[in-house]
Amino acid sequence: MTVIVLVVATLCFRLSGAVLGPARFATWRVSTAYGLAVMLVMTASAHFVPPDVTFMPNHADMVAMVPPFVPFPALVVYLTGVLELAGAVGLVLPDTRRAAGICLALLFVLMLPANIHAALAGVTLGGEAATPLWQRIPEQVLYIGVALWAAGVIGGRSGRTTSAGSAFPVP
Repeated sequence: MTVIVLVVATLCFRLSGAVLGPARFATWRVSTAYGLAVMLVMTASAHFVPPDVTFMPNHADMVAMVPPFVPFPALVVYLTGVLELAGAVGLVLPDTRRAAGICLALLFVLMLPANIHAALAGVTLGGEAATPLWQRIPEQVLYIGVALWAAGVIGGRSGRTTSAGSAFPVP
């Protein structure tokens, strides 16, 4: 589901840039940063949903994902939700996009043990089984790559150029 949200949101932003002409969405890289931000707002919301909500993953589901070796799992779930929201904001602001992408990639790496634990322990999320490892690990690698690419860390130029073509970005 999260990959679908990422892809659809990215396509919508890019299409709006191509059809409606907003300069903000003139590149795939920027549209992808916004698409990842939309996905992060969606995934972060589960970190704060009360346990009696059962139609989607909730805070209790997220706590169950935390491996036993991590102290204060409820606090960690709230913290990671806040970090996902902060990362989403950072991605949509050009001046913080690079730092946000790097920090989000690190966060995705740090959250991988929770996803592995959830798959191996049979944790349910919103009444559904957690994503199986054969799918979840490549998905997590995808998110790491997307965060780094959208931030301009990998895959060439960040999309910011100067009028003279020098190495210094235009503000």
